[in-house]
Amino acid sequence: MALYVKDYIRKNGLLTLSVLAVITGCVLGFTLRGLDLSTQAKIYFSFPGELLMRILKMLILPLITSSLMSGLSSMESKACCRMGVLTVTYYLWTTFIAVVVGIVLVLIIKPGYGTHTESSRLGGGQVITSADALLDLVRNMIPSNLIEATFQQYKTDIVPIIKVNTVNTGRPHFVYLMPDEDNPKGRSVLLELTPPPDIEYKTRPSHSQQMNVLGIVIFSATMGLLLGKMGERGVPLVNVCQCINECVMKIINAAVWYFPFGIIFLVAGKILDMNDPSTLGKKLGWYGVTVMAGLFVHGLILLPFFYFILTWKNPFTYIRGLLQAMVIALATSSSSATLPITMKCLLENCRVDRQIARFVLPVGATINMDGTALYEAVAAIFIAQVNDYELDFGQLVTISITATAASIGAAGIPVPEALMVFMNYSQCL
Repeated sequence: MALYVKDYIRKNGLLTLSVLAVITGCVLGFTLRGLDLSTQAKIYFSFPGELLMRILKMLILPLITSSLMSGLSSMESKACCRMGVLTVTYYLWTTFIAVVVGIVLVLIIKPGYGTHTESSRLGGGQVITSADALLDLVRNMIPSNLIEATFQQYKTDIVPIIKVNTVNTGRPHFVYLMPDEDNPKGRSVLLELTPPPDIEYKTRPSHSQQMNVLGIVIFSATMGLLLGKMGERGVPLVNVCQCINECVMKIINAAVWYFPFGIIFLVAGKILDMNDPSTLGKKLGWYGVTVMAGLFVHGLILLPFFYFILTWKNPFTYIRGLLQAMVIALATSSSSATLPITMKCLLENCRVDRQIARFVLPVGATINMDGTALYEAVAAIFIAQVNDYELDFGQLVTISITATAASIGAAGIPVPEALMVFMNYSQCL
């Protein structure tokens, strides 16, 4: 019995602690909401969770560069090309399937009909087009400055330019005021009205304070392929990359024991920052049900089915080895921040080949955003339903393509999705 308990703790101790940490964080967060803490108090309370996010983000850059450069340098060019084509094709396919699942469910459930929320007032004015978003994607694939790419990425901003018409028509306008208690007879007021200003929208280059992971992945993969072709001359740099990768994995193995403690305060801090859950539930209840149903169908039915068809193995045995990474992803809402622990789970629990994991994971954390794509498609159609706007088949196809394209290269942090939702919605107007 003692050996069984010891073996269980060795294999599943961190997973058990992480799950308990999420539950504890939820209970603690909802309990402290009644104390009406100040903003500064919430910041102090969430500090251990902030440290967790900093540790994870600190490891992203060295992990991506060392993994790709050392992994691809030891593979043949044909094998790299084949693996790259298969990886990107699979990622695009699963993302498109996620969008289709979301569209089908939102058309069946119809969460927006009969719902009056503030969503109908959001997104006023011009928003970035899908063409600009795709151009930004290509620009970020080829960063102009690698140092700059480590902390910011390129994006296109829409700037309103107001043109005021100063021409005076010279014609007065009379406005008749209706009678009321103070003025029973009513009266006419002379007003000189000017035409409303013309507003034009112009694009300008800008940057967001987020790591350009896509550009770093492209550069590191290119360097890895070239190092492999250089033969003996590239061995010293390959050895350096392998040493860096080994050091990063040792840091992850040491830092992983801090994760349960940080998760408690990270989850509790997010709950403290939430708006009133009951109000959100009334306004967006069916919308949330639709998104969660889509994620359930895609993550627990379709993806395991694809895994079974391709490998003829039990998918849930494989998923069990990734539970630790899933818990971290749930707490951090960040695919990039979860990358270090995902790498650890694949190598130690799932026994995935190290070279394959070093290539597939950094690419997947950058372009494989199935949940984001599903959420964007559902949100765009939900907003249309709230506004009683009927979408035809062509517009649904446009939304599916735009959501798939917009999710590629989206920052792996919970920030940019709102902008992309309105970009998708604008394509149908």
